[in-house]
Amino acid sequence: MKHHYRWFIGLLLFFTGALNYLDRAAMSVAAPLIKHDLGFNDAEMGVLFSAFFVGYCVFCFVGGWCADRFGPRRVFAIAAAVWSFFCGATALMSSFAQLLVVRVLFGIGEGPMGTTTNKSIANWFPRNEAGRAVGLTAIGQPLGAALAAPLVGLLAVNFSWRIAFVATGFLGLVWLVAWLVFFRDTPAQHPCVSEQERALIQCSRAQLRVVASPVADDANEIHGVWHYVLSTRVLAVAFAFFSFNYVLYFLLSWLPSYLTDFQHLDIRHMAVVGAIPWLGASIGLALGGVASDWLTKRTGNALRSRKGVIVVGLCGSAACVLMASRVATVTPAVALIAAAALLAFMTPQTCWVLIQEIVPGSRVGAAGGFVHLLANLAGILAPGLTGWLVQYGGGYRVAFCFAATLAAAGALGVIVLLRPFNASHKRSADGTVAM
Repeated sequence: MKHHYRWFIGLLLFFTGALNYLDRAAMSVAAPLIKHDLGFNDAEMGVLFSAFFVGYCVFCFVGGWCADRFGPRRVFAIAAAVWSFFCGATALMSSFAQLLVVRVLFGIGEGPMGTTTNKSIANWFPRNEAGRAVGLTAIGQPLGAALAAPLVGLLAVNFSWRIAFVATGFLGLVWLVAWLVFFRDTPAQHPCVSEQERALIQCSRAQLRVVASPVADDANEIHGVWHYVLSTRVLAVAFAFFSFNYVLYFLLSWLPSYLTDFQHLDIRHMAVVGAIPWLGASIGLALGGVASDWLTKRTGNALRSRKGVIVVGLCGSAACVLMASRVATVTPAVALIAAAALLAFMTPQTCWVLIQEIVPGSRVGAAGGFVHLLANLAGILAPGLTGWLVQYGGGYRVAFCFAATLAAAGALGVIVLLRPFNASHKRSADGTVAM
């Protein structure tokens, strides 16, 4: 621990990702019971799933900007308090309108999570560990979704769906206490970080500086934030992230209902089977981060390596989702969905690392927040559109096909739009990576 405190910080970020996805998946796991209890149909549940992302998207950008200005410690503390409170408050709601408002406010609390995590990693980890750090800390997210199926499902069956929301909200408050005790905005502010570890982090970021444009870097920045966030390269990353998120929120919102309504599993069996795809997603997160770092080190070409991981992940996921739309029995369907989740989850950590590499460090929070905002528009689109397709537009098979098409389109967008600043894009003798 003496020289590796940054990995303890990574553990805290791992747990916050798990709690975020546990909390947001609680609604989808409990959806069959909520529909029965409150008399909602699939289209109405789709609107409730999407409402979360109305608040979430806006505060992806706001949270990133605040993390740059006020530091990730303060931003994450406020966000965790808000999302935990409104997750628990869901248990008190009894009408569609009440749930709609609470879901928006819950989304506002969770909005800063992704960008503030990325800002924390940018502050705490050497550049050459960024892919692994983002990938390994992000594993908590699908594990949280996997845990949601048995934890929320069994609590809801044995007690009530309302008790399940209170329990998950309380866990967020426990994490908040640990965050305030153990985290500081930078390694230099923390007494538990050794001089050797501080030097390692600082030296790495000084020597492996990525040039965001031919004329701007952290020391001599002449462009405002909108120059970076509206660049073609950043928008290409946002489109890839959007395509991944569509698949993610399609599964996160509707997989439990698909297993109960289409595959005819009961709640207890769904609670177990529904965890399997998220275990595959955990493997994909670790694999994508390690693979992109390894390829970058092997080839010396960061952009091409990370693009390759994104393209393979999105194309492979699209193929598996498309095949899942053609099967009618539960075993091959779950196997294909798990494979799709594994491949798709090679994408997000690579997108986060690309943001660190194509904009200056002082703009990572704001640029990451803007990318996350655009990407999470998929959270508004996917649940509501899927509910409409299931209810009126041809059922689950059409919904699966649409998700596959968007994943493939994201891969194509990366191939076409994410290009280097110059033809070489090689590591120069002084350690700078030209983009």
